[in-house]
Amino acid sequence: MSDPFGALDGLGIDAWQRPGWIGAALLLIGAALVLAIRSRPPALAWPSGDALRAAGARRHDALRLGAIALRGAALVCLALVIAGPVGVHRAPPEPGLGLDIVLALDASGSMRALDTEASGSWRTRLSLAREVVRRFAERRVSAGDRVGLVVFGESVFTACPLTSDGALLAAALARVEPGVAGEATALGDALALSVKRARAAQAAGGPSEGRVVVLLTDGRHNAGALSVEAATALAVGEGVRVHTVAIGSSGEEVPMDTAGSARRGLRFERHDVDVESLRAVAAASGGRFHLARRGDDLAAVYAEIDGLERVPRPLPPQVRTSERPEPLLAAAAGFLLVELAAARVLRRRLW
Repeated sequence: MSDPFGALDGLGIDAWQRPGWIGAALLLIGAALVLAIRSRPPALAWPSGDALRAAGARRHDALRLGAIALRGAALVCLALVIAGPVGVHRAPPEPGLGLDIVLALDASGSMRALDTEASGSWRTRLSLAREVVRRFAERRVSAGDRVGLVVFGESVFTACPLTSDGALLAAALARVEPGVAGEATALGDALALSVKRARAAQAAGGPSEGRVVVLLTDGRHNAGALSVEAATALAVGEGVRVHTVAIGSSGEEVPMDTAGSARRGLRFERHDVDVESLRAVAAASGGRFHLARRGDDLAAVYAEIDGLERVPRPLPPQVRTSERPEPLLAAAAGFLLVELAAARVLRRRLW
């Protein structure tokens, strides 16, 4: 059933009902094309081949060879149709039977630091964090969980409520920029709002399997009305597990991204993460503390959290298939129309 032609994924074709037909049909089509190329088309008597070549004639008719190739491509498409192309649709588990996960993302000014490397290039902490968090959220939504997004800096706001819509989450993450919530870091307010969003979902009849907060930051608490200790006590009282993630280097000055900033030019700043506070939050709430100093570290951290926070599913994801011959039939018709135009319009025949 698997698709040996990865290029057909864009056409909505994921598998084949009768894949054994593909090889046999391609062999027959190949043999027919070879015979068609080697055969001589019917023609009127004409000077010998040597005389024609002396006059500058070509040994092969390029237009005829092109027409044969187009006809062969059409036959290949029809052979693939006979093999039974199908699209495979995997519906995620029914939402509400998994976890409520609130992702708290630091968007303070220090997230402009250019000290994370990915794919051989330096990127800001927030740019890399957005990408890793987006992949994590997509995996959790596809597994049947609900995921929300809280963004914080000097102030805190809910960028996306708990949802099973992966596209909505991705759109919310794409709008998060450094400084969008202010330059400072209100860790206590961010944690408290994240716990509140998870608690409100369960109070409204949300899933009861578990509530989790994943808080990512690169700084220390220096703003907001609520202390980190008070917010931690709130999370413990509500039974919300908090995984904390510290990103970036500490103890040294790092280059800052000045694009779009009023202060142009290269500058270095020092932004140390409060490791001890984040470790205490995770330990008190039953979560884990993670430290990510490089781009690869951050991806591994979220992969580990993804493996930790799993619950049994009462029903597996539903898989259904639908026949998808239309793209291949349209391609075959297109090849035949081009071949017909070449044979009847462009070619000058002798009758």
